[in-house]
Amino acid sequence: MKRRPLIVVKLGGELLERPAGLRRIARGIAALSSRTSLVVVHGGGREIDAALAAAGIPKQQVDGLRVTDARTLDVVISVLAGAINTRLVAAIRRAGGRPVGLTGADTSVVTVRRAAPVTSVAGPRVDLGLVGVPVDNGTPGLLADLLARGYVPVVACIGATRDGRLLNVNADTLASHLAAALGARRLVIAGGTPGVLDEAGRTIARLDARGAARMIRTGVANKGMVAKLQACRAALRRGVGDVLIAGGRQVRLDWLVAARTPLRGCTQVVR
Repeated sequence: MKRRPLIVVKLGGELLERPAGLRRIARGIAALSSRTSLVVVHGGGREIDAALAAAGIPKQQVDGLRVTDARTLDVVISVLAGAINTRLVAAIRRAGGRPVGLTGADTSVVTVRRAAPVTSVAGPRVDLGLVGVPVDNGTPGLLADLLARGYVPVVACIGATRDGRLLNVNADTLASHLAAALGARRLVIAGGTPGVLDEAGRTIARLDARGAARMIRTGVANKGMVAKLQACRAALRRGVGDVLIAGGRQVRLDWLVAARTPLRGCTQVVR
C-alpha cells in the first residue's frame, strides 16, 4: 500500500479552551486524518497559567519558554497529560477520528535531556530549570507503528530522560523534533496569531530561514514567536519540506495539507 504523506500539527492551547473551538479543531483533525497521516502535538499555556495562579505559584517565562521548578512541573503534567490531552482525544473521537492520547514520556516517543541555560533576546543568561530538549534518538517507533495502523497520535509536550526523569518540553520544539524524526512533509504550527507579523502587524506570507533568524536577532519577533521561529528553522535544517504558521481560528486545518501557496492568516516558512 502506498505510504500516505505525513503532516505534524502543533496546536496552541488557546485553540482548545472553549467547547466550540475544540469541536471545530477536532473536526478539522478528523477530516485531515482521512487524507493524510497525521501527528498532533498540543500545548496548554494559558490553562497552565491559570492553574499556577490558583495554586499561588509565580509564572516565569523567557522568550516564550517556561521556567519550570518542581511545583510548576507538577502543574504542567496535570494540565497537559490530564485535562487537555483527554479532552482533545475525546473530541477527535466524537468527530470520527482515531486518536490515541500520549505524552513524550511514552516509550520511544521522544528522549530528552535537561536544557542548558539560554541567552535571552534581552541579553541575560537564564536557567530554565526542569525543561527538556529532545535528543536525536532515531525514528519514534511507537508513533510510526500507530501511523501505520491508521491512528492519530495526540502528544502532550512532556518528555522523559533516559533515566525516566520527567521534564517540561516546549510544544513548538517537540513538534519540530517529531516532524524531522518522522520525515514529515510539512509542519503546521497553529495558534492564536494569524502567522508571523511584521513591524506593522501585517501577516508575512512567505519567510525563509535567514529572514526568520533576522526577525529574532532584531527583536521584531518576541515572546512566543521566538520559540516558533526557532522550531521552524530546526525542522527545515533536518529535512522537513516547509512549515506553516497559521492562525488556528482563521484557517481550517484540512485546507493546510494541500496548500501550495500561503493562505490568508498563514505564513509559509521555507529554507
